[in-house]
Amino acid sequence: MADLSSPLLDRLTRFPPFTHLPVKDHPELAALIEEVHVSEGETLFAKGAPLRGIYVIESGAVDICSDGDVISHRGPGDLMGERGLLRDGRAMLTARIAQPSDLLLVPAESFFDLTEAVPEIGEWFGRSKPSSPEPEEGADAVGLMSIQVGDIMVRDLKHCSAGDSVRDVAAMMRAHTISSVLVMEGDTLAGIVTVHDLVNKVLAEGLGRDLTIAEVMTPTPTTIAPEALGLDAMITIAEGRFNHLPVANSAGKLVGLVGRSDLFRQQNATASYMGSELVTAADSAAMAKVMARLPDLLSNLTAAGVRPSAISRRITDLTDAATRRLLVLAHEKFGPAPVPYVWAACGSQGRHEQTGVSDQDNCLIIDDAMTPEHAAFFEDMARFVCDGLNEIGYVYCPGDMMATNLRWRQPRKVWRGYFANWIAEPDEEAQMLASVMFDLRPIAGEAELFSGLQKETLALAKENSIFVRHMIGNSLKHAPPLGLFRGLALIRSGEHKNRIDLKHAGVVPITDLGRVYALKGGITALNTPTRIREAGQAGIISDVGARDLLDAYDFIAETRLNHQAAQIAGGEKPDNFLDPAGVWVRVRNHLRDAFLVVKTMQSALGSLF
Repeated sequence: MADLSSPLLDRLTRFPPFTHLPVKDHPELAALIEEVHVSEGETLFAKGAPLRGIYVIESGAVDICSDGDVISHRGPGDLMGERGLLRDGRAMLTARIAQPSDLLLVPAESFFDLTEAVPEIGEWFGRSKPSSPEPEEGADAVGLMSIQVGDIMVRDLKHCSAGDSVRDVAAMMRAHTISSVLVMEGDTLAGIVTVHDLVNKVLAEGLGRDLTIAEVMTPTPTTIAPEALGLDAMITIAEGRFNHLPVANSAGKLVGLVGRSDLFRQQNATASYMGSELVTAADSAAMAKVMARLPDLLSNLTAAGVRPSAISRRITDLTDAATRRLLVLAHEKFGPAPVPYVWAACGSQGRHEQTGVSDQDNCLIIDDAMTPEHAAFFEDMARFVCDGLNEIGYVYCPGDMMATNLRWRQPRKVWRGYFANWIAEPDEEAQMLASVMFDLRPIAGEAELFSGLQKETLALAKENSIFVRHMIGNSLKHAPPLGLFRGLALIRSGEHKNRIDLKHAGVVPITDLGRVYALKGGITALNTPTRIREAGQAGIISDVGARDLLDAYDFIAETRLNHQAAQIAGGEKPDNFLDPAGVWVRVRNHLRDAFLVVKTMQSALGSLF
């Protein structure tokens, strides 16, 4: 049970984000907070009802319900009512008491005052505010002009003293595979010595290795602030003819080191620069070298605060560019195609939603004029392109959904039959295949071969209520990771135990919803946020529901990309499995809220069928 003997304000400040509340600055709040005691079975607030304020659970348990179904559980420390309060002041869902509960109520007016007066509290609840469905912003400007030195500097610094010998410092460089060492006098930066110094000032002059570092170092080197732009660092290095630049904060404390090579690598890791190299690459090996900079691109974009949808779009653009270049190289090798074709991508590439972890999903739709004699050409072309994609980092599809599989390399009339059969007889395999293939997007070739097929298929699907019902059922198979304890359900065993799968339990459920909305509304867009936005505009879902779902998608996708960027920065291979214990409480709470929105939208869709 909660300790109910303390003053109300003290009790409130035990729970995030009110732990940030400077009590001395808000003494009047103590008289405004209310205690709320509710018995089991009672309704705290009903969906659509005006909210008195934000509730903090001290003890007990509360069921969050949508249309009578329990979709989440809340317990001690959890907050309720903030999303509705920040939108229109009315409850988005119903809160029913599952166990006798003690709660604290912060009145609405006081809550809004706190979000304005206390930056930490305002930032905490910032993710709960409904956003406007703005178009994606460009990300091509990301590079040295927008990334800060602190985001790219080396933090693991090696140092020596001015009296150390050249021999000892050279041994240190070799042992740690580094090209520079900082010279310190206590906490003060006295100089820097580099491999360049050792070569030019010692070896080239034929001097002994027992010289002290003080005799060859560059004394009192120029420093730069971690908040400075990468472009500032590049200019400073160029003007001073340096190779390395120490980084010091406003207090003069040394916090890192940035080198010329670090800056060049970051400058090269921009989508436009990489794309220009891909389209002129001589072979897949050269393309692989370009795509090896993809982790740096992902890190740059996330560090610059670019929206997730724009990041995914830029990454997918590179995959498209690589695919088109491989097709050009294939034609140089095998000759022109005997009949028209369209190379199409499905899955995340088809939706423009790729991240740092993606395999390949593609197919070939060939003109009906194809004859058996043409089969060998298209088989060779498909093998060449898929092998090339694998070499540059887009591994073969585990489910063999690639143009190298004869099933997915067929004339247009065969594809028409595929879709017609899946819609007419929507068994489990048909649902799975339709879910993937409804995300098809032409990459190269004769686009008309696909566009006519897409229009025809969407019309068939929309008119077949049984097929739509099956697709809805299929879309509800991926449940958000909401559980009884603090709201998040973790993977229970295996390699990723105690983690959340941000792809299959986070992004995929929203992707599935977007696909169903597109089928119901005959929406031709493939990108998930665009599908949701257009579904709201067309009345397939409410405008409020569309905005909430877009917010949820953005936050889950952003968390996924930030997780991958952090892994890359730590020298790890990026994946989709997040350890909630390793992120801020604020992030965990916003994730739970995002998953709750998804669960609510799934429940609303399921209740119709």
